[in-house]
Amino acid sequence: MNNNLLIVGASTYAVVAFEIATDMKCFDNIDFIDDNKTITPNGISVIGKTSDLDKFAFDYNNIVVAIGNPDIRLSILQKIKEINTYKIVSLISPKAYISPSAQIMDGCIIEPMSVIHSCCVIGTGCIISAGAVINHACTCSDGVHIDCNATVDGYCSIPERSKIECGEIFKNFM
Repeated sequence: MNNNLLIVGASTYAVVAFEIATDMKCFDNIDFIDDNKTITPNGISVIGKTSDLDKFAFDYNNIVVAIGNPDIRLSILQKIKEINTYKIVSLISPKAYISPSAQIMDGCIIEPMSVIHSCCVIGTGCIISAGAVINHACTCSDGVHIDCNATVDGYCSIPERSKIECGEIFKNFM
């Protein structure tokens, strides 16, 4: 098995994913596929389209979807699961704090300076942006995006495909 990473997407989120993957220092080669772009914003060539997923399965063992739209992100993740030849990985910045009791599901992107506290569950395909804080015992359902410097209060449950905007404070209202 190789230790190469294929990033689905070639926009800004994909560049963030690339930088985190590079910081993780665990992938031998990192490339991009995208249906609409031929080059990333940081100048890296795109090697194919999502229709080429089967073609790249031999050369890329690991895959992550770095697309902002949660419907598209989760749809592509489902397609990848059906192909069943890739390992869907989560990219976690070494500069993030993740509690040992937190659970991060497949396909997440956890950016630098984010905090995920004790007993949190981060669902499949979530994006936790730079500076976001998810307090203890929270659940982020699949496809959630907690944007830069947003705070999620303790014991909250974020519904699937939701986005907590930059600087927002999310609380459960009882």
